[in-house]
Amino acid sequence: MPALGFGVFQTPPDVTTQAVRTALETGYRLIDTAAAYANEREVGQAVRDSGLPRDEIFVETKVWISDYGYDETLHAFDKSAGKLGLDHIDLLILHQALPSRFDLTLEAYRALETLLADGRVHAIGVSNFMPEHLDALLKNSDTVPAVNQIEVHPYFTQPLVQAADAAHGILSQAWSPIGGITSYRGTGSSTFDDPAITAIAEAHGRTPAQAMLRWHLQQGRSAVPKSVRAARIAENFDVFDFELTPAELAILDALDTGTRGGPDPAAITLETYGRDIPEA
Repeated sequence: MPALGFGVFQTPPDVTTQAVRTALETGYRLIDTAAAYANEREVGQAVRDSGLPRDEIFVETKVWISDYGYDETLHAFDKSAGKLGLDHIDLLILHQALPSRFDLTLEAYRALETLLADGRVHAIGVSNFMPEHLDALLKNSDTVPAVNQIEVHPYFTQPLVQAADAAHGILSQAWSPIGGITSYRGTGSSTFDDPAITAIAEAHGRTPAQAMLRWHLQQGRSAVPKSVRAARIAENFDVFDFELTPAELAILDALDTGTRGGPDPAAITLETYGRDIPEA
């Protein structure tokens, strides 16, 4: 799996295909989507439009909590694969832990294991799983998730979750890796304007976004930034020809505020967050 990917969270369907086309033309080979994003169909169209061999593009998508349960999750694969227009999915992820119905989570993960054994998915993973969720999952399953996709940016680093991932041999993959969520969720400050981040970026002749993405890559995380602007898509990919110093990495680590931008994983319930995922 490529370390740096392209995400399409909150990307409207009518601009998703062009954005993903641009990303693939730029050089991205990992595309991250989800059933709940309602743009899998457009991602699949961009993959076909690219003209690239299928085995050169790594596609990951996520099962929403409304489709948890063994049979339900098997059908969720059919829905996602049908919208994407793919006969297999490279990485299929459970989008949330759903602690209020963890029995359904375990059944959903059992379905992922079946899909993996059948070759319909090439890897399976989770998203927004906290250490206690990982422990409970691993006590009741035979397959360690390949990936745990979690909110990670300089203002929210989740060190305990990252440590739990590492202890189990799970790759931490960062969503909102450059702290975009700090700009649109009204947290009061934005990573893009942080003086420490901008100073590090300027020292390397780079943008704050590039400095943050380099921080992820050097610390062994995968990251999936998103954008619909061609210039920003290219900027976010241009992070492989410079290196932050250990001191600079430590400065970025020290910016952690402990304040989550996304929903609290412990608060996810079907009653609050359930939504119907349309058929393919």
